[in-house]
Amino acid sequence: MTQTTDVLHDTGVPEAHAHGTPGPYGVFAPPSTPPAPPVPPLPPAPPGERPGGRGGRGPGRPALAVVAVGAAVLSSLLTAGAVTLVDGGRPAATSVAAAPSVPSSVSTVASGSWTAIAAAVEPSVVTVATSDGEGSGVVLDTAGHVLTNNHVVAGAGNGSITVTLSDGRAYPATVVGTDPSTDLAVLVLKTVPSGLKPATFGDSAAVKVGDQVMAIGNPLGLSSTVTTGIVSAVDRPVSTASSEGGGQGGLGGGLGGGLGGGTAAAPVVTNAIQTDAAINPGNSGGALIDAQGRVIGITSSIASLGSSGGGQSGSIGLGFAIPANEAKDVAQQLISSGSATHAFLGVSLADGTVTVDGAQRQAAVVQAVTSGTPAAQAGLAQGDAVTAIDGRAVEGADSLVGTVRALRPGTKVTLTVARGGSTRTVGLTLATAPTAVN
Repeated sequence: MTQTTDVLHDTGVPEAHAHGTPGPYGVFAPPSTPPAPPVPPLPPAPPGERPGGRGGRGPGRPALAVVAVGAAVLSSLLTAGAVTLVDGGRPAATSVAAAPSVPSSVSTVASGSWTAIAAAVEPSVVTVATSDGEGSGVVLDTAGHVLTNNHVVAGAGNGSITVTLSDGRAYPATVVGTDPSTDLAVLVLKTVPSGLKPATFGDSAAVKVGDQVMAIGNPLGLSSTVTTGIVSAVDRPVSTASSEGGGQGGLGGGLGGGLGGGTAAAPVVTNAIQTDAAINPGNSGGALIDAQGRVIGITSSIASLGSSGGGQSGSIGLGFAIPANEAKDVAQQLISSGSATHAFLGVSLADGTVTVDGAQRQAAVVQAVTSGTPAAQAGLAQGDAVTAIDGRAVEGADSLVGTVRALRPGTKVTLTVARGGSTRTVGLTLATAPTAVN
């Protein structure tokens, strides 16, 4: 499938990606009828060969499906989920709480420490409910702004949104702004309560594989649920799809929302933090916390083996979170202007491999270059294989798309490009993505 850093093709239901297609997990909707008896899972399809596997997977390994709370299917494995979205007003600008950088060493939580961290952080994580279902959210400031996943509130339309604090107090909320391309949204409480406790954000760029983490959210309507695990991977390219209106969403089958129809939105591509902390429908928009009690990610999707009886899938230890640095930047833009801008390269891409110095490498292969864009000005051409950006390996189209999308317009980057058996570096300045792309 050809993808682009500017526009990702939308098909309503996530396309089957050779490397796995996650879907947003975001809202939990209680079933209106008793669940059907369990059905034995289908055996996995034979692993397919595909050049350019992501996240350390080589060609020929089974693909994973990331779900949102709609439906998502990966080549090799099945997953299901649903997602929800929203729009709304624009309150006054404010800043999101920041914290010192996370220590570079591996975090270690002493026995019993998670108890204190959970008690300190729980007041900063809320339940977000719409007519479509329930998800989670993170308190940004004392002005009443709450960060959540776009798919959690997208189905609300002009309907009501209710935010319930950890102590049980519930308040109506409106949408400040949404950013479907990153699956993020900011709400504001119509009445700002006393004692609102903003979350503290850490530096997601400093997160290391093996760091201990805690997920807090509202899985299956069970508010303030805490699970723990470790960071399984960083910069994991995850592509999910969501629907605008008429549906509920969730991580990897949707963390939170339900299964619904609606108008399909462009896929969300994120270089996510992967964790084995249990994440389930309703966790979408919740917090992934480090051992110092800081938000390092917003839980948004999971990989799943499928579901029975048409219901939502649950955790199999493969959950994904939007990195806090990206989430915080988008949130600040939404609060100040109601919308967010993203960087733009100007190429369409496909997964592929290239041989460099006798070794085969995964790459994002250029399919076309749009004239007048940064890519065109830098001399990129069809057939060029991008293997790294600013020294970080590129493992396919989604990997490059996710990296570029997380950057601000005007950012200078250096691409490593393979052409004709040799490599060269190309410097360029990213432009602002057209509004229709955001």
